[in-house]
Amino acid sequence: MDATDRKILDIIEADSWLTSEALGARIGLSPSATHRRVKLLEESGLIQGYRARLSSEAQGNPSTVFVSVTLIDQRQSTLAAFEEALLNTKVVKEAHLMSGESDYLLKVLVRDSDSYERVHREILSALPGVHRLVTQFTIRTVISGA
Repeated sequence: MDATDRKILDIIEADSWLTSEALGARIGLSPSATHRRVKLLEESGLIQGYRARLSSEAQGNPSTVFVSVTLIDQRQSTLAAFEEALLNTKVVKEAHLMSGESDYLLKVLVRDSDSYERVHREILSALPGVHRLVTQFTIRTVISGA
């Protein structure tokens, strides 16, 4: 990856809808050269995909809930079973293995507190290896990233 590839990544991270022509004009390359570079970045895995960021209204105005998860132990088999089960849930939008007091931090979107109660009881508590869940509801999102 060179400086031109870094520029491409920075630009399309902010606006992935740019055409090869528009992107090329911003970095000083022809549309065909720009297209080739973007394809190589995709094939190398540096660009993992493109997606639409839906408004809160389009998502049904969900509440964002962060859940700290502590597992029963730190064995590799426990971590692997938990992570594999997470992949089969649709409510967990992000999951991060953490340092500190808890093992994982999950980002969950729910419609209301009643639906979170169901998610907590039927989905999160049932994940393998779960010892403790600590839930925090957001009041307001100040910065929303990727």
